Amino acid sequence: MPNTFGHLFRITTFGESHGGAVGVVLDGCPPRLELAEADIQRDLDRRRPGQSQLTTQRQEEDTVEILSGTFEGRTLGTPIVMLVRNKDARPGDYAEMKDRFRPSHADFTYQSKYGIRNWQGGGRASARETIGRVAGGAVARKLLREACGLEVVAYVKQVQDLMAVIDPGAVEAASVEANAVRCPDAAAAAAMFERIDQARRDGDSLGGVVEAVARNVPVGLGDPVFDKLEADLAKGLMSLPASKGFEIGSGFGGVLLRGSEHNDPMTLEAGRVRSRSNRSGGVQGGISNGEPIVLRVAFKPTATIAKEQDSVDESGRAVKLAAKGRHDPCVLPRAVPVVEAMILLVLADHWLRHRAQCGA
Repeated sequence: MPNTFGHLFRITTFGESHGGAVGVVLDGCPPRLELAEADIQRDLDRRRPGQSQLTTQRQEEDTVEILSGTFEGRTLGTPIVMLVRNKDARPGDYAEMKDRFRPSHADFTYQSKYGIRNWQGGGRASARETIGRVAGGAVARKLLREACGLEVVAYVKQVQDLMAVIDPGAVEAASVEANAVRCPDAAAAAAMFERIDQARRDGDSLGGVVEAVARNVPVGLGDPVFDKLEADLAKGLMSLPASKGFEIGSGFGGVLLRGSEHNDPMTLEAGRVRSRSNRSGGVQGGISNGEPIVLRVAFKPTATIAKEQDSVDESGRAVKLAAKGRHDPCVLPRAVPVVEAMILLVLADHWLRHRAQCGA
């Protein structure tokens, strides 16, 4: 079962939702990068459960431990192992799911493929697996910030049919973190909060869209055929739990335009080639062009809900199932730091690959 992502900057995540711990082995981080547990903890705190009434009430501090790969506060260039121990696991909450399949979850497909599954919280199919991604992404964030001033900011753009108005070129992390929804449009955030909370009270769930922008991206990341930058971003982001759609730049909306409307006019600005518009989303021909990378990821409503649903058990017998575990009524607020992490992991990998190939 593959659990590794990346080429030069590579992570391998491990652990199950209700096991002893989860974590990541990060290989390929250059030496001499200043790194402390506090650098990792900031992003894990944004991802952890129990932040508000809109998230699962599982109480986990998600405290990270760096077990290897650093010495006297700097990376060694050797594998960095980061561990987060599970403190509030309640496997008994899932006893009803021991031989029953949750609709639209990984239970049936996992059992069919491997002939065995960890039914306690979904095991590796749980969103708790993303702790390792966020920890690895936090290292990538620091590496890229120091190397080229690159920054990534994600935010909730849409919940169900509620759409926020946000300028990707101006949005700041502080405005994203100003409310529990992680939507920097305050009026939209208030409406989203009420909609999600009502779904929670109804024992139901909602989906939506996370948008993200990467700024100060160097020109030249990505390759023009199978390793296009947007292709690797799509792979990373579509590997996230509950993700169902990906678009970059104009995305699907671009089909409504003619080429004369869609093309980004080019100009020379302060000795640098720039685009007057950014419908390409910062990537052309699979290679970054120096403009901000703007992308969106669609997340489905959380599959595990408290409402009674029709299902079958492992023998194929029709059953009713109402989940008793602790689950997010909407994954979007906690998905924001995870989306950022996956973007950072892809960009760090391509930055190292570009530097190795082109010496830049």
